[in-house]
Amino acid sequence: MALDFTRWPIDLEHRYRDRGHWRGRPMTDIVRLSAAARPEAVAIHCGERRLSYAELDRRSERLALALYRLGLRRHDTALVQLPNVAEFYVVFFALLKIGVVPVNALFSHRRLELDHYARIVGPRLLIAARQHPLFATDEALATLRRDHPTLRHVLLLGDGGARDLAAACANNAADPAAIDVVGDDAGRLPTDAGPTAAGEVAFFQLSGGSTGTPKLIPRTHDDYYYSVRASAEICALDGDTRFLCALPASHNFPLSSPGALGVFHAGGTVVMAPGPEPQACLDLIQRHRVTMVALVPSALRLWLATARTRAAATQTLRLVQVGGAMLSETLARRVGAEWGCGLQQVFGMAEGLVSYTRLDDEEAVVVATQGTPISPDDEIRVVDDEGTDVPPGMPGHLLTRGPYTIRGYYRSPEHNAVAFDADGFYCSGDIVVRREDGRLQVVGRGKDQINRGGEKIAAEEIERLLIRHHAVREVALVAVPDAAMGEKSCAVIVPADGAVGAVTLRRYLREQGVADYKLPDRFEIADALPLTAIGKVDKRALRDRLAATPSDRISS
Repeated sequence: MALDFTRWPIDLEHRYRDRGHWRGRPMTDIVRLSAAARPEAVAIHCGERRLSYAELDRRSERLALALYRLGLRRHDTALVQLPNVAEFYVVFFALLKIGVVPVNALFSHRRLELDHYARIVGPRLLIAARQHPLFATDEALATLRRDHPTLRHVLLLGDGGARDLAAACANNAADPAAIDVVGDDAGRLPTDAGPTAAGEVAFFQLSGGSTGTPKLIPRTHDDYYYSVRASAEICALDGDTRFLCALPASHNFPLSSPGALGVFHAGGTVVMAPGPEPQACLDLIQRHRVTMVALVPSALRLWLATARTRAAATQTLRLVQVGGAMLSETLARRVGAEWGCGLQQVFGMAEGLVSYTRLDDEEAVVVATQGTPISPDDEIRVVDDEGTDVPPGMPGHLLTRGPYTIRGYYRSPEHNAVAFDADGFYCSGDIVVRREDGRLQVVGRGKDQINRGGEKIAAEEIERLLIRHHAVREVALVAVPDAAMGEKSCAVIVPADGAVGAVTLRRYLREQGVADYKLPDRFEIADALPLTAIGKVDKRALRDRLAATPSDRISS
């Protein structure tokens, strides 16, 4: 049975199809068409390995068949957590080919997040990596299976045994007891197997988690494929594009804006980096003659500092995309001046809307704005606190709807009632200015969220966990400015009785399964939290106080 989700109104569905945005084709076409057109072209460089388009298509087909023979069927769900390796894309396309709907967890996520996703979707399959601390032993697997009885099958990258993912991708040996097919004659998928319908859920993206653990975003083939195609056209991708994937592969930005999927659509090459560490990435750029990379501002700052002594490493770069957090004009201007390549600002969200500066925009536009949205059918409203539209040039809350922006989170009716208005506009939580020329400038966030170098931290989630600790009476998590990361987090604690230390509280949060990037960077002990006139914690006052507090007076 197809997964239930909030659909677009019928009149808008007809409009998006009539205008060619939605073409009724599955995203598996991305690899299938490129494999047919350029079978021997390199699709992925991953360490010392390289996969041609034919091999990417073949390996994903083999894995799809292996999973089908294990009993996975269309509209089943899967929980996937992999690092930046070629297998991520093999798994992604394999699941799409048999209509299994994945949740792609970030590799930095821990038990708290995985449990949350599993509770929502009830996965039949888990694909993970032994190198992740959670799966170094089978203890966490046993716990997941106990707590989530739907979970029947597990494949692990680096397992080395019957559950080894690499073996399944290479030769169909996912479970030798159930699958006796190995090699090039592994067979084809049966006629009853195939992708979900183009208008149905293809996979789940993750929200930024502004009000707690990330919510699940249902993306259909129609809407996501349109975003990928249009993004690839805006960014002028072609068969010569060599894209370095340095950010987490499952993030919406490096996956589809235009990201790896846009590169595959254009027949280019994706070069995998384990992470954005500048020296290693510059080595990869020089070795593979990379032409394009997507970064967050904090990583860009480090790259610029490192590349000063390695001018040759960046000579092949034609385009540097920057998104995920606010980019200063000073930093933006350094890209062209020091590397001699183009800069493109990208403002987007996993819920849908993506806005780009264009390749032919003047420098003044590129360094100071986040451009214009992808589609002529992207509808934008900028409103004040009462929901009244504000004139161009005035800041306001961003509301949007369109052919690739969702109409509701998955199984989250209470949050949907707040995040979407009566006309189906998504209330993004961003504060923007729409200029007279229609370009957007992002000036802040309306949500209680910390943007730590592009990683979004929901204050409410960490506060809810800290308040459970017996030594904590009150807590507020707020953002503090940071030159390298843009923002870091500070937890202001009112102790329940006696002293409580940062080490103790960080250890406690780790024990709750919290990802490391969500741990407060700083702690401050306070006698009381400031309150607004209506009795809420006054976080603005806290942020102002912290900004004026010398760092040596704050526990860390």
